[in-house]
Amino acid sequence: MTNHPQSPVDWGDVPDPAAVRGRPRVDAWSVLRVLVCAFGLFSLANWGYWSWPFPMPAIVFMVAAPAFAAVVWYFFRSPRSPIETDVVGKTIVEVALVIAAGGSWISIGHPVVGLVFIVVAALSGVVTARRESA
Repeated sequence: MTNHPQSPVDWGDVPDPAAVRGRPRVDAWSVLRVLVCAFGLFSLANWGYWSWPFPMPAIVFMVAAPAFAAVVWYFFRSPRSPIETDVVGKTIVEVALVIAAGGSWISIGHPVVGLVFIVVAALSGVVTARRESA
């Protein structure tokens, strides 16, 4: 015979806390997506370093190009963006940012890196768009 207090809550009716908060899934595609975004920002900073004479213009473009891309992505493509954007607008913004990052590698003389990045980013973008629309 047990003498410990019983809880008045029927735990069968309590929902899973992860489902209540709506926590995002973390899987291989999500990790690839984060890596693509980080490499895109790095690509723009790298372009600023190699394409402009050091010190003043290079430093400005090393900071301003990725910062501008991050702000544009946040306002128009982010899942938590403050501006409502339809699917076509999100696609246009994402394609423009991917082409800019891939084009930065092509412009500094590394076309293979740029083209591989564009293909991987396009694959990641298609999978993300399919998940968002489902």
